[in-house]
Amino acid sequence: MIYLVGDLQGCCDALDHLLAKIGFSPSRDRLYALGDLVNRGPRSLDVLRRLVALGNSATCLLGNHDLHLLAVARGVRRPHRSDTLTPILESADRDTLIDWVRSRPLAVHAEGWLMVHAGVAPQWDRALTLQLAAEVEAELGGPRWADFLQVMYGNEPSRWKAGLDGVDRWRFAINVLTRVRFVDARGTLDFKVKEAADKAPDGLYPWFEAPDRQTHGQPIAFGHWSTLGLLNRPDLLAIDTGCVWGGALTAVRIDGGRREMIQVDCETAQQPG
Repeated sequence: MIYLVGDLQGCCDALDHLLAKIGFSPSRDRLYALGDLVNRGPRSLDVLRRLVALGNSATCLLGNHDLHLLAVARGVRRPHRSDTLTPILESADRDTLIDWVRSRPLAVHAEGWLMVHAGVAPQWDRALTLQLAAEVEAELGGPRWADFLQVMYGNEPSRWKAGLDGVDRWRFAINVLTRVRFVDARGTLDFKVKEAADKAPDGLYPWFEAPDRQTHGQPIAFGHWSTLGLLNRPDLLAIDTGCVWGGALTAVRIDGGRREMIQVDCETAQQPG
């Protein structure tokens, strides 16, 4: 059995309850976690250890909070007041866990689904999405990954164009794969609006409603957008259902063409704001 699971954000109790509810067996089943494995929730260290212990039965994508963990661990970013990363950073197995995190993918295609944390640029098709994700993965997994973190952050370039290369190319890819919510009609990224899809100002679209999106018809599963909530369309699955905010943790069984939803309630770990 193959399951997708939404943003965990350090909510290990909810993860344990969900795995028990679906009767997950590492020898038989497979789990795809769609990023934001850590932060804001109370047990980020335990989440990482649990996922590592699942071995090859769990494929875990990187989200923006996971990249933030890497940046804080290397001193590139200061911890935010609402971060809950200290137990990881002070753990005896810190280096092993950090190396595990930085070797995770940013996009996967399996069972017919393209899986990302946040979204896909309107100009990208599936092949380009996977190619760009692989390029960033190589930088994060390589020997100069700490140098890469120094140039990873920033909102520019804000629109894709053919021939974009080097750091600008990889920064744009990271921003799309781990941060995007809204774009304009030309595919320019907007990072100011974080509300639900129906709250977009004039001229902005949820990335999956962008005109002429090249992945139209390709089933895509993503998380990241808790104010969007559960979105279940023929070719779209949004499954960040706000576990860390007291919502639910959502899994979807997808093997054999299924679309079976399983949820567990979550205790509030942090208040929005």
